[in-house]
Amino acid sequence: MLSQKQAPIYEALEEFRRMRIVPFDVPGHKRGRGNPELAELLGEKCVGMDVNSMKPLDNLCHPVSVIRDAEELAAEAFGASHAFLMVGGTTSAVQSMILSVAKRGDKIILPRNVHRSVMGAMVLCGAVPVYVNPECDERLGIALGMRPEAVEKAILENPDAKAVLVNNPTYYGICSDLRKMVRLAHSHGMLCLADEAHGTHFYFGEGFPVAAMAAGADMAAVSMHKSGGSLTQSSFLLIGPAIQEGHVRQIINLTQTTSGSYLLLSSLDISRRNLALRGKEAFAQVIQLAEYARSEINAIGDYYAYGRELINGGSIFDFDVTKLSVNTLDVGLAGIEVYDLLRDEYDIQIEFGDFGNILAYLSIGDRPREVERLVSALSEVRRRFGSPGRELLRQEYIEPEVAVSPQEAFYAEKESLPLEKTAGRVCCEFLMCYPPGIPILAPGERITKSILASVEYAREKGCLMTGPEDARIQRLNVLKGEG
Repeated sequence: MLSQKQAPIYEALEEFRRMRIVPFDVPGHKRGRGNPELAELLGEKCVGMDVNSMKPLDNLCHPVSVIRDAEELAAEAFGASHAFLMVGGTTSAVQSMILSVAKRGDKIILPRNVHRSVMGAMVLCGAVPVYVNPECDERLGIALGMRPEAVEKAILENPDAKAVLVNNPTYYGICSDLRKMVRLAHSHGMLCLADEAHGTHFYFGEGFPVAAMAAGADMAAVSMHKSGGSLTQSSFLLIGPAIQEGHVRQIINLTQTTSGSYLLLSSLDISRRNLALRGKEAFAQVIQLAEYARSEINAIGDYYAYGRELINGGSIFDFDVTKLSVNTLDVGLAGIEVYDLLRDEYDIQIEFGDFGNILAYLSIGDRPREVERLVSALSEVRRRFGSPGRELLRQEYIEPEVAVSPQEAFYAEKESLPLEKTAGRVCCEFLMCYPPGIPILAPGERITKSILASVEYAREKGCLMTGPEDARIQRLNVLKGEG
């Protein structure tokens, strides 16, 4: 009988290490001996556990022993029917989720403020997005959640859609009414999928919005490395009882590596154990820390660290209080400017800054003294660099005009044009600020003057722009001969 106190992969690695096996397999660094600089950087124990799949350590593509046990323990901890260990990041989990339920021409109902991984999956499988345009908070300049009535309207207008996808939560902490989304989808014969890249902690604490599995969702991509404490690039894909495990495994194996990193796998195993045993207490402390920080930042003046007061029962059904999202516009600084100042002047690295907001990501590794340092730095930024009354562009949600499917546009004949000459044309590639990685443009969408103005402002303020073939972001690929 398995217990949450166990970490099967980690325990098997420890046993393997004690055996002092002579390696005539890959990886070629041979426990670090062939690459001493790597061993010095990571440590001998780390490179000694960077091993290949073998019988005692199971195989990620077809697990039958310790990896299978780790999956079962994760499923139990998250309240899922099954859990898959993902070593390609939550991007891989999201894409496997969509590839499992949709094929070429199938519709998926979703908000436009999704991560690029969702749109990447659409390119891969040929699915067609049906957007439910989220409302936008005019003061904050952020996209909100989906109203149930807007989702219901999209379902009634697209009864052949295969699934509804929900962000739970958004990058900023906004949650839709997930339980109602599940009921709406299921009542019309559709599946409900959840992108929970930023919601791992929902499963292991009190006072949080509902987690996808508890809400009855069919699949959820959970980014364990973000708030769950595992190594970067490690995640879980969770499924409910309506989804066939074997089918999802086949989909995952289409794109996920056959050489799964045991460093990543063991970190998932250990982190799941940590949260199952101590998560409730740990995240209660995170909530206290976040609420304290929110109060102190709001006391500085001009900043607005927003929280549960935003809840309106519709487009903001709930709020993740661990997300320390702060609006900076009244300070007279764009969010990306505050982001840069915190790093360059105060040696503080926050998660991201956009036109009007910053996000400081708080989780189980944060301590009060670091929060005090952040609050103090924000006060200093306001005093030294703030200019209240300065006219700044307020970010707004721009409703996309979808001309063709993402896959059709991405693989179509295209031509490269200077950015300023693309208005009215159909984009064939992605363009986004990263983080958060929500596309400003996705393949198949028509480029407008307002989009180009937003892109130019983002570049002017120093946002990291990614996506196009042209690394300098001076040209874009558009449909050839169109427009």
